[in-house]
Amino acid sequence: MSHTAAASHGHDHHAPDRKFLLRADNITVAKSSSTGLSLALVGLVLAGLAIGLGTAGLMGSNVRQGLASVHVGAMAMLGVCLSATLFVMIFHLLNAGWTSTLRRQFENVMALTPWVYGLVLAVVAVDIAMQGKLFSFMDPAYQSDHLLHKKWTYFFLPAEIPHAKSGEHAEPHFVLPMFWLIRAFFYLVFWTWLTRRMMSLSVEQDRTGDVMLSAKARRTSSWAVPVFALTYAFAGFDFLMALDFRYFSTMWGVYYFAGSSFAMFATVALMLITLRSKGKLEGVVTSEHFHDLGKLLFTFTVFWAYIAFSQYFLTWYSNIPEETHFFIFRTIGGWKPLGVFLIIGHFIVPFLFLISRHIKKNPMLLAIAGGWAVLAHLADIFWIVRPMPFVPATGATGFGSSIIDALAIGGVLLVFVGLLVRQVSGGPLVAVNEPYLDEGLAHKNYV
Repeated sequence: MSHTAAASHGHDHHAPDRKFLLRADNITVAKSSSTGLSLALVGLVLAGLAIGLGTAGLMGSNVRQGLASVHVGAMAMLGVCLSATLFVMIFHLLNAGWTSTLRRQFENVMALTPWVYGLVLAVVAVDIAMQGKLFSFMDPAYQSDHLLHKKWTYFFLPAEIPHAKSGEHAEPHFVLPMFWLIRAFFYLVFWTWLTRRMMSLSVEQDRTGDVMLSAKARRTSSWAVPVFALTYAFAGFDFLMALDFRYFSTMWGVYYFAGSSFAMFATVALMLITLRSKGKLEGVVTSEHFHDLGKLLFTFTVFWAYIAFSQYFLTWYSNIPEETHFFIFRTIGGWKPLGVFLIIGHFIVPFLFLISRHIKKNPMLLAIAGGWAVLAHLADIFWIVRPMPFVPATGATGFGSSIIDALAIGGVLLVFVGLLVRQVSGGPLVAVNEPYLDEGLAHKNYV
């Protein structure tokens, strides 16, 4: 994909002028203006969430719909942050020189992981207070379900399965899912430590220029990648698949990763295109870098389609009722057109659009593809979360009040964008002392 810049060996008289390209006005953003924009966006989201909850109350809508919609936005953005974290570590492990001018923007998305995960935990806390109106395994009404008993340990260890004494009727009561909450707490601690560790090493290298910091990042990545991959997959199990405790798929973690990575590369591409439109990163991020980001975007739309089809095919072939109901329910009412949209919009459209190298190298066209990819990812998570039978829908289409969905999901997106603007303005747009920076500056595709 890339070649080592001859400039690093002193043989290329046409090598880019590193000092000129890395001048302050080219690789930094004015903090005052961007901070103001960030605060404005955070204000907008607070207003949006307040209006959404108020609308839900005035319209008599079920609060579960609003809670589910917030969960859609939170899980969609959490996947973007988790994928950015994973690829930052992969870049270190591979010594991927071509990414040296891009990696800081991956790191900026990575740094938001604890904050976005906090939104997920907020949904969890509210649902615990509501005794499982979104996560059905906590709802006392399902305590007698045989399938829940089979999975009881995964959620409730060390609590025992409630059983009625001989001759008595068992009254359902709320049970705190301790094992589930322990895992949730572990994710918070591990992800917070890991993202701060990787970010601090990169920022410290900006300050000191110590190349050994890259070696430390690589050593951390070597053991953290497999552990992180497990937490990534189990987060998908715990916060998406567990919404319907009856359904199970061993491919679910990979499915969540594939869709999230598709949206993550789109997000980074949109960030870089926006910065370039503001006159930043001239000569640092070029059409060659956009070409590679477009390739990765193309790769993950194909990978997502492969995993999505494989998961559906195995469920259809096994024909187990507690698994097939997951897909059957999504063919009822308004959910079927959304499923058709995912086939067309998440795979066919981006596949045909991104297959041309000219589109991948054109920032404007790539921005269109990136915006579409984020929309498709949100639609995918919406298709997973909102149709659940435990989230009562109103109206013939099964969607309920679309204004609540728009306000809740849009509010979460505004929080994410506001935090991201603040993060990007907090330091250089490039890891200025990255050892492979010369290779990134001189990067060129040959395929």
